[in-house]
Amino acid sequence: MTLRHSRRSVMALGAAAGLAPLSTSAWSQERPERKLGYAIVGLGQYADVILPRFAECRHSRVTALVSGSPEKARRYGAQYGVPDHGLYDYANFDTIRDNPDVDIVYVILPNGLHHEYTLRAAAAGKHVMCEKPMANTAAEAEDMIRACRDADRKLMIGYRCRFEAGNKEAIRVVREGEIGAPRIVTADHGFPISPNQWRLNRALAGGGSLMDIGIYSLQAARYLTGEEPVEVSAMESTDRSDPRFAEVEDTINFQLRFPSGAVANCVSTYGSHHNRYRVTGTKGWIEAEPGTAYGDNTLRLHRDWQTRPHAVPTGQNQFSAQLDHLSICVMTGAEPLVPGEEGLRDMRIIEAIYRAAREGRSVAL
Repeated sequence: MTLRHSRRSVMALGAAAGLAPLSTSAWSQERPERKLGYAIVGLGQYADVILPRFAECRHSRVTALVSGSPEKARRYGAQYGVPDHGLYDYANFDTIRDNPDVDIVYVILPNGLHHEYTLRAAAAGKHVMCEKPMANTAAEAEDMIRACRDADRKLMIGYRCRFEAGNKEAIRVVREGEIGAPRIVTADHGFPISPNQWRLNRALAGGGSLMDIGIYSLQAARYLTGEEPVEVSAMESTDRSDPRFAEVEDTINFQLRFPSGAVANCVSTYGSHHNRYRVTGTKGWIEAEPGTAYGDNTLRLHRDWQTRPHAVPTGQNQFSAQLDHLSICVMTGAEPLVPGEEGLRDMRIIEAIYRAAREGRSVAL
């Protein structure tokens, strides 16, 4: 649905996404509409992260659950106040079109199912939040954008870090020139992966560490510089005798060159723990470690030959802020901060990184 809105409310919305200053509570008082309803598709591990956050949302609530396990759906429904008529399985998912309490479908299934369920949600007339990576391929991402556009539905990708206070502050520091012109970005993300999980299945995951955890390094390089890369190079290191990596890669080191001349050196790995980034400019640097965790991200700023902790502003947590952002966009008709096109850009770059590693050469974008 699209509700009538004033110019004032649309201007307020931009800041809810971190685009400009905003008081979301003030917006709530001006626009007292009902909370929009989310259907959560997939009750895996990440659902246990997302579902509790609805309690902190100002514009969003959970009204439906989709699971292949009726017992699990009933249990989660009882825990989060979802009535039986809001419980679905994958076979009857399309009947969600008849549920007026569902405005938005949040797809948090394995990557290989994002395409199918985004298309089905759009066909059911629902707006879509889809987890990252957006799809297994850029071609699938294009299909998803087209389907939502043809259905006149919003499509947003679950880049939660764009709503996290530390990341927003790091972006501000760089954009306002506090460290000078950005020259080098380093971004490392990884963890030792355990065997026997869907992330190691190429059909479900689309790839290995790059698709899963390396996308955080890629995103950090892009949102911290505010630029799009024009060239990529990459090198893969995978022990194919390790049964975990029979189908997907372990480690990829990749480099990005940006139009300004800034460069990014990035790590993606399933072999060791990493969660950090640093932007070095002509006047100093800012770094975060951890930088993209679920909580407790920490900043340090180096200026004038001194390194100090840098305060992270308080505010709505990244998960509820992300959920509310899409709800506000639906209510006002505004474009999400991270629409489907943002996910497509990442998919195109990821495909170029894989090509660069495979062919042993730089790839122009």
